Amino acid sequence: MRTASEWAWRLLAIAALAGVVIYLVFTFHEIVVPVLVALLIAALLQPAVALLMRHRWPKWAAILVSLVVFGGVVAGLVLLVVWQVRAGLPQLEHQSAAAFSRARDALRQPPWNVTDAEFAGYVRNTGTLAQKDSGVLIGGVLRVGSTTGRILADTLIALFATIFILIDGAGIWRWITRLFPRRGRPALQAGGEAGWSTLTRFVRVQILVAVVNGVGIGLVAFFLGLPLAIPIGVIVLLFSFIPVIGAIVSGIIAVLIALVFAGPVQALIMLAGVLLVHLLEAHVLQPLLVGGAVKVHPLAVVVGVAAGTGLAGVPGALFAVPLIAVGSAMVSAMVRVARGNDPETAALEVEEEEGETPRSGAA
Repeated sequence: MRTASEWAWRLLAIAALAGVVIYLVFTFHEIVVPVLVALLIAALLQPAVALLMRHRWPKWAAILVSLVVFGGVVAGLVLLVVWQVRAGLPQLEHQSAAAFSRARDALRQPPWNVTDAEFAGYVRNTGTLAQKDSGVLIGGVLRVGSTTGRILADTLIALFATIFILIDGAGIWRWITRLFPRRGRPALQAGGEAGWSTLTRFVRVQILVAVVNGVGIGLVAFFLGLPLAIPIGVIVLLFSFIPVIGAIVSGIIAVLIALVFAGPVQALIMLAGVLLVHLLEAHVLQPLLVGGAVKVHPLAVVVGVAAGTGLAGVPGALFAVPLIAVGSAMVSAMVRVARGNDPETAALEVEEEEGETPRSGAA
């Protein structure tokens, strides 16, 4: 009973602290989300910055070039999608009309047996529902201005946070550790080093997985002659940053596009292509290239993504797995320091256990 009571009040205290943290995150989400995005971008760009600095580039020049290249890649993807959509719009309209005719002909056949009068009634009901909801739609259009302003503000926050993290991320973490009691600072310092190393590996892994998924499924769509093959690949690439669920959702989107604009045979071929790409990722890329880069059990990934989606929607799904991976690495390093290990040794031990790239030759 004594042991149970000691565990109980400690768990209650931890739960109360977690509740306060979650409340603050939801209250200041317009600041927290851009800062988390900045952490991911900084973890992606930090190896490039370090490489340029090893070649005797000034730090400011290395950061500037890395940011410009990253922004150019993102802008290039956006422009490519916009260009493809505009170029393929006539073909898309033609294939949409053909898909509508095929669906209408299918509804005339058993077991549906939908008559033309019934079909016209369904169309009228849809129009009536659209008119009833027109106020909501107009309100959404009127909110575009404020949404655009918020997106611009979030982008600026993420940009400035990325720059400062790249300039003096270690100094920022040392300042944070000084807010805690002196006895806990070595453990926090080791935890920060281990967590940052895990985050950089996680970002590299997700970039690799996203590129393979996007290129693979985009090529399948191209060879099937589907409209907007490049936008399909970009959609798959973006969704792949959400582990497990992103791959499923993007695969369903690609198969539905093939079913609507090409037919059931092409949809089956697209489904086979999606499964082949994901099997290649799971059974070839993960073991050979990724290895043990991030030690998170698949069950923890699924539960974490589901919980993050339920709590915070798309941002929760995006940040759930990196938070779990970073938290696991930080706790492991802090426990080692608490047991008497040197902080630097503890961080290195966590990196070795999780499969640090230079030591394991992962990628």
